[in-house]
Amino acid sequence: MRNDHVTLRSTAVFDLLAPQTPAVPVKVELRYDTRDPYAVVAAFRTGRAGWVEWVFARDLVADGLLAESGNGDVRIQPSLEDPECVLVELNSPSGHAVFEASAQELADFLDRTYDVVLPGNEHLWVDVDEALTRLMPNDRA
Repeated sequence: MRNDHVTLRSTAVFDLLAPQTPAVPVKVELRYDTRDPYAVVAAFRTGRAGWVEWVFARDLVADGLLAESGNGDVRIQPSLEDPECVLVELNSPSGHAVFEASAQELADFLDRTYDVVLPGNEHLWVDVDEALTRLMPNDRA
């Protein structure tokens, strides 16, 4: 496990798409933390003080820049209408949302994460003992 922890942050604007209405710009903070090297967090601004966080696999974001990726609550794929954009589809029990985002902005953010942790080297950043400690009950009596 590596001890030189790094957190990357980037702000973007994703357009919330809805049928028969203009796109609504939504501020999104992208975060990458070497303490969870397999994941990218996208925090969506939902109002004056609210944020909703979604955690994506870093590989899912990378794959979604090139082709349809994901088969669960998060799907990412290149836009058929605009090759410079990707579609980010989110499904939860409380709703469904489709966003359009700049493929270049996402690619640039991913490149920054790769500068910190190369793909395939994520395991070098995971503290297995600490993860097990969080999972195991403290009282072993």
